[in-house]
Amino acid sequence: MFLTGFAALAVVPTLPTAARDLDGVSLFPVVAGCFVTASLLGGVVGGHWADRAGARRPLAAGVVLAVVTLVVSGVSTSIWQLAAGRFLDGLAAGMVAVSVNAAIGQAYPERLRPRALALMSSCWIIPSLVGPPLAGLVSEWWSWRAVFLGLAVLTLLPSLALVVVLRGPSLPEGAPPDDHPSRPPLLIAAVVSLGAALGQYGVSGWDVRHLLFVAGGLGLLVVFAPRLLPVGTWSAARGLPATVMLRGLSSGTYFTVEALIPLMLINERGAPAVLIGLAFTGAAVVWAGASWVQGRMESRPRHLLVAVGALVMAVAVGLAVVGTFNRGPVLIAASAMLLAAVGMGLLAPSLTVLSLSHSPSGRLGHTSGAMQTSQNLGQVTVMALAFATLNTCVAMGASTMAGYGAAFGLLLLPPLLIALLAGRARSTGGRVVAAVHADEPSLTGSGSD
Repeated sequence: MFLTGFAALAVVPTLPTAARDLDGVSLFPVVAGCFVTASLLGGVVGGHWADRAGARRPLAAGVVLAVVTLVVSGVSTSIWQLAAGRFLDGLAAGMVAVSVNAAIGQAYPERLRPRALALMSSCWIIPSLVGPPLAGLVSEWWSWRAVFLGLAVLTLLPSLALVVVLRGPSLPEGAPPDDHPSRPPLLIAAVVSLGAALGQYGVSGWDVRHLLFVAGGLGLLVVFAPRLLPVGTWSAARGLPATVMLRGLSSGTYFTVEALIPLMLINERGAPAVLIGLAFTGAAVVWAGASWVQGRMESRPRHLLVAVGALVMAVAVGLAVVGTFNRGPVLIAASAMLLAAVGMGLLAPSLTVLSLSHSPSGRLGHTSGAMQTSQNLGQVTVMALAFATLNTCVAMGASTMAGYGAAFGLLLLPPLLIALLAGRARSTGGRVVAAVHADEPSLTGSGSD
């Protein structure tokens, strides 16, 4: 998990530079969205594989695939190869994240699972401090390719060692027989991932061909995505459906801000890559700090913390809008990433706690899967809408900075909607499980102490 976190946090700040060097800035939504769409499929694949045969095989496969993806991305000669590398990386990340949680559930008794989950979250602390600024320095002084290939070299031997350790019986002792049909969920997840990918490509341009891709992707999402989510999610029905929906809106807003701001600062404001790396580091640190704070507010209703976190994110998006003014300092836009992370640190773990309190007995794994699916769909959908707004403004003759301002203005709507609907996620009673304090986006825990 340490290597996964280091690779994930180090790679993201280099993507705008890589897209620029490969003459693919217009296709940046595809590069940014490929990881998310693939992680949705990878999570379903890893979860069903772990249920059928234990967590060892999908975990080992995900770790090996993660090394391969770094090489594919590092030697990219076109923006499409970089997108393919990010797709494979998302597939690997989804498998690893779900497999790690499944392994903890299979290997540890219930009383030790919270400690194991806390250990997994703590593995992200050092990568968040070191990874982004170091990647920014290497990218600026040497090459963005060195970041990908260097990470591949660093992770090769530990990954092979982990594969050796994971050798053994694939099915844990005492595990139930395979009675889970795997094909329908996997096929649905693959179709949903395809729809998300089509939509991401469609918003990269503004002509009939791109609009057809958008329409096709949207159609697939509308028809098949609800099958992976609780009934009533789209209408924010009280309880778990509303909680799942709010997770998608919050993740979509945050990670779109995290994608748009670096792209704007590097390509339009000429900000150094080191500054972007420091912004990512700061965001990771304040996210963890805000998560720690909410973990100590046990007497506060969780839905109120969700509303407060959403309002903080709305203020952060407002700062991003101000940061699009050419005369303003670049630090204004960069600081929006930090403030948005504060909001997510309050909001995300609170939603996790609420989802577990709403989950029926024996369905915690299914609930966690629904939350992760909603998170990925929210990222894809909100990011696609934001980039579509940006490209539409530019196609209509507006300046690029005006397009960024309009895109950020659109992002004000989801956090305000979250604040308005937070009461629908309110816990109706019962024992609420404490969330892991760091609550990294792909490391949602489901254990209780």
